[in-house]
Amino acid sequence: MRRLHPTVSFAALGTLALLYLPLLAVVVFSVNASRHGFVWRGFTLGWYAKLLQDEYVLELTRNTLVLAFVSTAIATVLGTLLALGMQRFPWPKPARFAMELVLQLPVVTPDIVFAAAMVVMFGLLRLAWSIFTPGLLTMIIGHVTFQTAFVALVVRGRLALLGPTLDEAGRDLYADRLFLFRTITLPLLLPGVVAGALLAFTLSLDDFVISFFTAGPTSTTLPIYIYASVRRGVSPEIHALSTLIVLVTVFLVLSVERATRYRKE
Repeated sequence: MRRLHPTVSFAALGTLALLYLPLLAVVVFSVNASRHGFVWRGFTLGWYAKLLQDEYVLELTRNTLVLAFVSTAIATVLGTLLALGMQRFPWPKPARFAMELVLQLPVVTPDIVFAAAMVVMFGLLRLAWSIFTPGLLTMIIGHVTFQTAFVALVVRGRLALLGPTLDEAGRDLYADRLFLFRTITLPLLLPGVVAGALLAFTLSLDDFVISFFTAGPTSTTLPIYIYASVRRGVSPEIHALSTLIVLVTVFLVLSVERATRYRKE
């Protein structure tokens, strides 16, 4: 087995340190009894207890979870249907190119550009319908617009892995489309759908830019709260809240990896 060059190993370790040492520092400060400074005063979980007793933080948590669950449910359905339509139906080359472009745009477009465009769009829609006033509805729509693309990409990968052979065999045995989808396609596609949903949920949970631009006075989420609190000074409660969000995100990422892992029968 060839050994990596020391320079490559050093660069890899340095990259990992830059990525994860700040997160480790946040975890350490969240259990430090000292409220201010970098002096270690002892281990404590008091900041977590204080955080869980904060009614305002609990309200923001509810907002964040409602936003994540609702937008993920909508994006999962739309993304799965989009992936099936693009992968299993013949499209003319111009139409396929246009659909690929539309699918990739939310992934590669900077969040700040995407969010600014939504502000303009909701401003125009608000002239005709007052329901588009900044709030939970506009945040859900904003999250669905970028979540759908990620779900569709994950599900398309699963569809490409399965191939059309089983569907063709089912059609040869006179199975109609609904029966074929319910008994063959959906069970085999389910790991990809679950992985796409978990990825969409993770993205919604951590999103700040689009949430910040589309939020209303009563629809603040945890990332927005953390941003506002950091500008006033970082407190141990913020470290504890950030640690909990990181732990939830890591759990969801590991779940996505496990759901997308290919297992041979």
